[in-house]
Amino acid sequence: MLSLSSVSAAERPNILLILVDDLKPALGCYGDPVARTPNIDSLAARGMRFDLAYCNQAVCAPSRFTLMLGSHSTSTGLYGLGSQLRQIVPDAVTLPQYFAQHGGYRTESLGKVFHIGHGNHGDPASFIVPHFHDKVIEYLEPASTEGGKLTREEAYFTNQQLDRIKSLPRGAAYESPDVADIKYADGRVAAETIQRLKAAQQRGKQEGTPFFIVAGFARPHLPFSAPQKYWDLYDPSQLRLPQFEELPANAPPVAGKRGGEITNYSPVPVEPNAKFSEELKRQLIHGYYASMSFVDAQIGKVLTELDQLKLTDETIVVLWGDHGFHLGDLGIWTKHTNYEQANHIPLLITAPGVTQPGSSTKQLAESVDLFPTLAELAGLPAPTVPQPMDGISLVPVLKNPAARVRDHAYHAYPKQNLGRAIRTERYRLVEWRASNNPTAPAVYELYDYQTDPLETRNLAADYPDVIKTLKQKLANYPRPRPRNQRPVKKKAAPRSK
Repeated sequence: MLSLSSVSAAERPNILLILVDDLKPALGCYGDPVARTPNIDSLAARGMRFDLAYCNQAVCAPSRFTLMLGSHSTSTGLYGLGSQLRQIVPDAVTLPQYFAQHGGYRTESLGKVFHIGHGNHGDPASFIVPHFHDKVIEYLEPASTEGGKLTREEAYFTNQQLDRIKSLPRGAAYESPDVADIKYADGRVAAETIQRLKAAQQRGKQEGTPFFIVAGFARPHLPFSAPQKYWDLYDPSQLRLPQFEELPANAPPVAGKRGGEITNYSPVPVEPNAKFSEELKRQLIHGYYASMSFVDAQIGKVLTELDQLKLTDETIVVLWGDHGFHLGDLGIWTKHTNYEQANHIPLLITAPGVTQPGSSTKQLAESVDLFPTLAELAGLPAPTVPQPMDGISLVPVLKNPAARVRDHAYHAYPKQNLGRAIRTERYRLVEWRASNNPTAPAVYELYDYQTDPLETRNLAADYPDVIKTLKQKLANYPRPRPRNQRPVKKKAAPRSK
């Protein structure tokens, strides 16, 4: 059983943090009847499933910053794919740094942890061991890249030719070669994670050093490149097409999305308002599910090794998706919105001696909450760090699923205006306000997930009392920081719970 009191390094629990790119809660353990995700489902059966967990910004780099800093993007100004952590918050102490400094942990990272690409090079300072890097955009079939040419998304994710992206060819949106798992990056990341676990077990026996290993998996991020056997798990005719493909009625134009990331892949039409054929929709949805099953299998290999090494009873395991994913709902593909499908994430926590097997909770949770939660589970001091600490420890909920530590989740997305959102169990309020003129009148969206789960209509004009209540909660947050501007060093204001 884990102790939450102050203990020596040798007595502290290990941490295995599993990050999955673009993973929405379309999983068997979340009730998806089609998904073939037995290994993630098995992990959920060991611990606690958070049914209402949300990212703090629905795009890769900022979302990972919120996880690693415990700070909202609106608290740091780290809103972009190319935002440079050490330029904007140079003295930040990240989650793994905190565990190394205060708990004597050996910290390691593999795969997609911090976002590397779009001019960003990750954060080597966060880990004791050099990062094990592998591809995010990956193809095996020459036809997928016009015969081996550098594609737009490959260039973005390898920091090549960033000044001429649009002149590069588009890569395929999906491929399904008959190859072994290890031919793709996620297979290699799983294999290397297994080797790191073996070494960590021996190190623990000899030196008493606990490990903090972060394993980041790229799929189901586009392109949907996965071995054929994972495509074969699904009958595309049985996959559900989006139920509602229009933007919400009465929603402000700034809130919607057409085109974007998906248009960097062939054969997706490039016109912003182009209609997708039913065949293309089914292929994309099929590719997403196949990629999800592929990554599930890799996670299963890692968890099996954890069991075989007899480390399970002394290791906290967390599975976290960096944000959700639109699969044609509202006519939107990928992420980059403040809507439900882009922000709702899977969050599974297994803490031996703390969590009950097969438990679940309706507690609203945010990515920023993992920093103080893991610190408390490991018996470390409550984090006092240079950056604002916006997270709240979820340990009371892990002990008792009915406990409540907050009544809403907060997230944001910057477009022409900055959209900040409050998500309660029933409602979401989104406030759109000009970033360069914060005193200008705001525009609001309101959605009721009890009566309209598909977000077909903005109800802001219909529920004035709800708007008033949620606006008061939003008003308790500090004024958002401008993009990429260094924060002033001061104690963070208390957050509304």
